[in-house]
Amino acid sequence: MLILIVNLKVKPESVDAFRAATIENARNSAQEPGIARFDFLQQSDDPTRFVLYEAYRDPDAPARHRETAHYKAWVAKVPDMLAEERTRVVYSNVHPADSGW
Repeated sequence: MLILIVNLKVKPESVDAFRAATIENARNSAQEPGIARFDFLQQSDDPTRFVLYEAYRDPDAPARHRETAHYKAWVAKVPDMLAEERTRVVYSNVHPADSGW
């Protein structure tokens, strides 16, 4: 299991459009066989901050995800909505065991 956490800061005027675009991407991403979870979170005390929590079943799944039509559509839409460059960190799963996903 490979976990990717992406942090994003969105321009205040773009929050609604970013939410719509990212919900569409997350909904489709969660259907991919290589993805165990694809969560989209908004920070409670700062609605311009978001997190994507992506749990991939194997190391090749992120590359397959980046080739999907929904991901490419998302990448085409969101860069101008961001207030700063997105950051991401890759983690490996510890608990529960991968079989629990």
